[in-house]
Amino acid sequence: MKPYLMRTIARRTAFGAALGLCSFALAPAVHAQTAVKFSLDWKFEGPSSPFLVAVDKGYFKAEGLDVTLDTGSGSVEPLNRLASGNYDMAFGDINSLIKFLDKNSGTKIKAVYMLYSNPPFSIVGRKSKGINAPKDLEGKKLGAPAADGAYAQWPIFVAANKIDASKVQIQNIGFPVREPMLVSGDVDAITGFAFSSYLNVVKNVPKGDATVMLMSDYGVKLYGNAIMVHPKFAAEKPEAVKGFLRAFTKGLKDVIANPEGAMASVLPRNPVAKKGDELERLQYALEKNILTDEVKANGIGGIDNNRMAIAIDQLALTYAFEKKPKAEDIFDASFLPAASLRAFK
Repeated sequence: MKPYLMRTIARRTAFGAALGLCSFALAPAVHAQTAVKFSLDWKFEGPSSPFLVAVDKGYFKAEGLDVTLDTGSGSVEPLNRLASGNYDMAFGDINSLIKFLDKNSGTKIKAVYMLYSNPPFSIVGRKSKGINAPKDLEGKKLGAPAADGAYAQWPIFVAANKIDASKVQIQNIGFPVREPMLVSGDVDAITGFAFSSYLNVVKNVPKGDATVMLMSDYGVKLYGNAIMVHPKFAAEKPEAVKGFLRAFTKGLKDVIANPEGAMASVLPRNPVAKKGDELERLQYALEKNILTDEVKANGIGGIDNNRMAIAIDQLALTYAFEKKPKAEDIFDASFLPAASLRAFK
């Protein structure tokens, strides 16, 4: 073989090898997706649509995330899943988190994004049973699942509204029979999330008979459900946490702009869901729990530390703290998207 031909082959071979090495080196950056195992608090329903829309529109994928969303059976379960280390992030009740951290001081789980600026905790009753205002519960029967997040705040609601709790008969009932028992008249009122319990009851009693008292309208200053992160995941993959919150915020803004369009992400995942019910549930949550005056003023996702301090004081009515925490012990704002993305217009 002639010398010049040998040199040409050698150059091409070296170039091809270098190109292969470059391709191999670039492949992880282009194709790798960070897996995120995420627990919701409940079924795939209207209020969970911002998460689902972010998946369906590729917002998580665009941030380099491969997100798995699992349903839950209540706002406390996601916290237990997160604490076990089996999940990276979760959506659950921040008040349960506050109590959990007090009992488990070595655990560093933090809330990083507040969604329910006003919690959906409520008392749902019937006018035909004489339930129109908090004091009307005296002498009545209140159905409340022991594990219900709304029932956990009953002592705060009692104190804020000067209810004589000794005159209220509390009946521990299961989640599946809660609304049916109110509809049948076996109890006079129930505790629950308004966008679930109230909207389930109002369709099954005479028009105008259902009443709802949002605890946030009656002196309860607590926040509600927030996105939380496991400390190991936060420490090892902070950019993934930030990317998740950016993608979620984009999904949330899409849902705010077009609630009906969000149903395309909910209904295929929940075969028993009805479009009208889930759209109503979502619109109720947006109006009453998500797009509050505080959020309109300060943006989506954050908290007011002064309000959180009041909320912690109120929680002391339901729980004996070993060491009362500060807002920064519970909520880490450093992962939040830029203010311009979180602004609500």
